[in-house]
Amino acid sequence: MRMEKYIQNIQQDLKLFFFVLFLLCAYRAFFMWHMSSYMGDGVTGESIALALWTGLRLSMKTAGWFMALSFLFCTLPNLFFPRLGTGRLRLAIGVAASFFFSVLFLARFPYYREFGMGYNLQVMQGAHDDWWALFMTMAQEYGMAWRFLVVLLLVAAAWYLLRFLLRLPVFFWQGTGHHIFRRQDRARRLAASLALAGLTVLFAIFVRYGGSFNYEHGINWENAGVTGNAFLDECILDDGQALYRAWKSEKRMAQGEISGVDQARVTEFARRIAGHEDLSGKDITPYLSRRAAGARIPKPRHIFIVLGETLAQWPMMEKYKDLHAADGIKSLMAEDCAFYTSSFMPNGDFTSIAITGLVTGLSDVNVRPNYQPRSFKEIYPTAMAPQFKGLGYAVDFWYGGVPSWDNINRLAIAQGFDHFYGYPDYHAPKQSTWGTTDRHLFDALSGHLDEEPPTVHLIMTVSNHPPYNLDLAAEGFDMEREKEAVAKLPHVEDADQLALELGHYWYMDKVVAEFVRDTMKKYPDSLFVITGDHAVRMNPGTEPTMFERQSVPFLLYGQGVRGDLLPAGVAGGHTNIVPTLVELIAPRDYEYHSIAPSMTEGTRAGFNREFWIAQGVMGMVDSDRTELLPGVGSAEAGPARAEVDAVLPAMRTLSWWLLEKGTELP
Repeated sequence: MRMEKYIQNIQQDLKLFFFVLFLLCAYRAFFMWHMSSYMGDGVTGESIALALWTGLRLSMKTAGWFMALSFLFCTLPNLFFPRLGTGRLRLAIGVAASFFFSVLFLARFPYYREFGMGYNLQVMQGAHDDWWALFMTMAQEYGMAWRFLVVLLLVAAAWYLLRFLLRLPVFFWQGTGHHIFRRQDRARRLAASLALAGLTVLFAIFVRYGGSFNYEHGINWENAGVTGNAFLDECILDDGQALYRAWKSEKRMAQGEISGVDQARVTEFARRIAGHEDLSGKDITPYLSRRAAGARIPKPRHIFIVLGETLAQWPMMEKYKDLHAADGIKSLMAEDCAFYTSSFMPNGDFTSIAITGLVTGLSDVNVRPNYQPRSFKEIYPTAMAPQFKGLGYAVDFWYGGVPSWDNINRLAIAQGFDHFYGYPDYHAPKQSTWGTTDRHLFDALSGHLDEEPPTVHLIMTVSNHPPYNLDLAAEGFDMEREKEAVAKLPHVEDADQLALELGHYWYMDKVVAEFVRDTMKKYPDSLFVITGDHAVRMNPGTEPTMFERQSVPFLLYGQGVRGDLLPAGVAGGHTNIVPTLVELIAPRDYEYHSIAPSMTEGTRAGFNREFWIAQGVMGMVDSDRTELLPGVGSAEAGPARAEVDAVLPAMRTLSWWLLEKGTELP
């Protein structure tokens, strides 16, 4: 009898559902316990219980996906083909789920330590990265081998448990209940069948909305952050929901559903961005034109823009001086020919976003210029190379890695760069899966300068990146002293690992500072910008501030530079670098194009898609949350926030339009 088969099968589906739900909740609880140092102080048992309960509700949705597979491919076929054995398929679905979530569970620990979140848009970025390099990094740095062995053990245990559950007897009504489904009781059978179908639908709705029957009272990844604690809120999302968040966010952004992008106002923003309210044409290029106010420093022969890999700003703070990780760059800051501001933000959280932001002059809107077909057909009006070529410079890219990584070499050349040099091009030895050492990179560049005309060099370092395998002792780094200094910091989970990472930061800092000084001796008419591609990856502990987690330095150094060259309290970000350099060296009325203003105009805020910074204060773009920066100075958020609200939507909208639509306005 089909209805009897249905009742028997649906019980097996429920067993699978509760098995997956138990697995997700168990992994969540263990992760919360093992990573409890990331909770911070003041977390109550009530908050932990709320996170576990909300997570259980959310994981009902994830477990429901696998129950739906079982229902569609086991229960329904068995109704029409009673002799069809579906038990093994249901077991296979459960084992596949346990393998999938066990892999994600083991990988979540190093992932959270690096990015401070569960799986997010970094995953989507990784899909476009060098897979072999990622594989080798996971193998060498994150214990992929032993983690995979643990996965196999967990899957074996899950298989045994699920097989046991599925072999337990199922129940069916006996006596009166059984007679309901006899052929002669058609009315009762129809009523019971409809009731059972209704219960099935109600349960599906209940699972779909995470323990509720409508969206208003349901739970989903967007409204799951209910505890007020960042760590607990991330734990609420199981790995399936976290991946769904990453995929959904990527999809929304691909469709233009991006915070700060307002397509309907693109013409308004174009007129406003550089003060061209009187223009009315359809070509966006004239709207982005700016006129230089006149040179403020002598025109340098060479300009060097150094993007330090994970050159976070926090090791330069006074509170971390005993680490001595940034002594080289800090010594440059202290010289008379230097300007430094701590109020500076990267274009985003990825290396490629920093590079593409400088190469194209466009803000991060999660539309990857390095994979956008338009990027290889036409040069964006705001691209870096044309702005400097008009001043008589060649423009080169120097990279310590593989030229083809993330399509960066193709993008740079397509956007007007004259040359792109990766480590195979200058015959440097390979240090790790990502490339050569920073010393080989800068030595190759130094040896090339004699042959060059006046050139702007965009330089991307690689050594401060996993796997951390440099011979630091040979470079003169005292690891034992560093471990002792790190051990004194609060909230450090693994002092040895942080000391190792700081050792590679120290190496990058040392090599960069030596390159600057050596180059200034040979070419005193040089100009340097030193900043970081991002800060995310290395934190001073499990409770980093927004500033420690996000901010990168901005150091301007060289001929004609002084401490008061830019206005006091100025703030900026990656897209401000090129217009600032142009304004410093270009003759009066030189025309260039930029969506971002020059820092010479006294910009009060630097920002990216998620965060903004000003002198003494930092905040989040899409919320009112702010954080004071001790020892920095003024902490007035009002003017900076007003600038963010006025400029950021225009910059992002115009960046999105240029990437997706081109130069013709609607």
